[in-house]
Amino acid sequence: MTTAAFDGSQTHDWIRRFAESVYATEAELTELDQRAGDGDFGNNLAAGVRAAGLLLDGTDRTAGPAKTLGAVATAFLDEIGGTSGPLFGLLFQALSRAAGSGPELTTAALAEGTAQGLAAIRRVGDASPGDKTLVDALAPAADALRAGAGAPPEEALAAAAEGAWRGVRDTASLTARMGRASYLGERATGIPDPGAVGVALFFASAAGPVRTLKPHLPPE
Repeated sequence: MTTAAFDGSQTHDWIRRFAESVYATEAELTELDQRAGDGDFGNNLAAGVRAAGLLLDGTDRTAGPAKTLGAVATAFLDEIGGTSGPLFGLLFQALSRAAGSGPELTTAALAEGTAQGLAAIRRVGDASPGDKTLVDALAPAADALRAGAGAPPEEALAAAAEGAWRGVRDTASLTARMGRASYLGERATGIPDPGAVGVALFFASAAGPVRTLKPHLPPE
C-alpha cells in the first residue's frame, strides 16, 4: 500500500534499511573503491550509518521526519572524515530542512531537499555531471523526484533509485575528472564510481534493503 507522505516512523525505517544495505554491500563497496579510489569508502559509509543508528536510538520514531534526517546529517557531518562523509551529510541536511517541522515527508519535499542537496554538494565539491562522482547518480535521482512530485513517495523514490542506478552504470564508461579516481586516468575506466553507488543505495533502500550490488552494476 502506498501512502501520500512518509511519517516519522516510515522515514526512520527507510534509514534503517539504508544501514542494512550498506552493511550488506560494504565489502563490494570497498572492493570498488580499492580499484578506483582510496579503498575506504565502504568503511566510511558504514561508519556513517552506524553513527546515525546510535543517534536514532535516542530519537522518538514518532517525531517528524526532519528529526530523523537531521540526526543522520549530524552523524555524517560530525563523525565521518574524508570526502564522502561531509558530502552525504549535506544531502541529509538539505532533506531535513526541506521536511520542515511538520509530521510528514511529502514527495515534493523529497524533491526539493534532493535538489538542494545536489546544489550544495556541487558548490562544495565543484563537480558536474560527467565528472564520475556521486553527482552522476544524485542528479538523475533529483530529476526523477521533481518529475514525480505529484506521486506517492514510494513511486517517486523507486523512479529516483532507477535513475540513480542508471547514473551509476554510466560512470563506468567515464574518465574521472574529480577525486582520487582522476589520478588513475584511464585505469579507472570501466569501474563504477563508489560514491554514486552509495547514493543509489540510499534511494533504493526506500523500497527495501539491497543485499548485493551485482544486479545493478554493468558486467565486467
